[in-house]
Amino acid sequence: MPQLLYLHGFNSSPQSLKAQQTQAFMHARGLADAFHCPALPYSATGAARLIESTLSQLDPAETTVVGSSLGGFYATWVAERFGCRAVLINPAVQPQHLLVDYLGPQENLYTHERYELRPEHMAELAVLEPAAITPSRYWLLAETGDETLDYRRAVRYYAGARQTVTGGGDHSLQGWPALLPDVLAWAGF
Repeated sequence: MPQLLYLHGFNSSPQSLKAQQTQAFMHARGLADAFHCPALPYSATGAARLIESTLSQLDPAETTVVGSSLGGFYATWVAERFGCRAVLINPAVQPQHLLVDYLGPQENLYTHERYELRPEHMAELAVLEPAAITPSRYWLLAETGDETLDYRRAVRYYAGARQTVTGGGDHSLQGWPALLPDVLAWAGF
């Protein structure tokens, strides 16, 4: 049976709006057992370990990874490492460069966990960046009004992949609920 692994973004959690919308959508269709959304730690090394542990209980060939923002970066790593398909929601491209501006004290928006983002965390992210991607594994979803990330970087990085780029919107991908039926169909549900 197909499975969906949802990876949230930076300072987010399984309680984020998109994760909750996805979980509710799947639950309403009798697919609750096929939804997986681990609470990723702020450390890329810790996140990678947790993702690998979650995937060890699933069949990667039957799993589609949905990643939002930093979760899109992790989804790319997963897709290349395990051969999964991935849906990327306004993904962070090369976050080891993007997150440098956030070095210092941080607080998770949902869990209120406090931590310090340090240069070694950027090095952990760099280790996970794939040397190349296989475009046929990806579906990029982006909105041009993303106030956090430049959608054009993702369009270039995922050149050759299926892409749905919508005018306006924001970093949250306002059109996500309307895309859920197509996303699940693409994932084999």
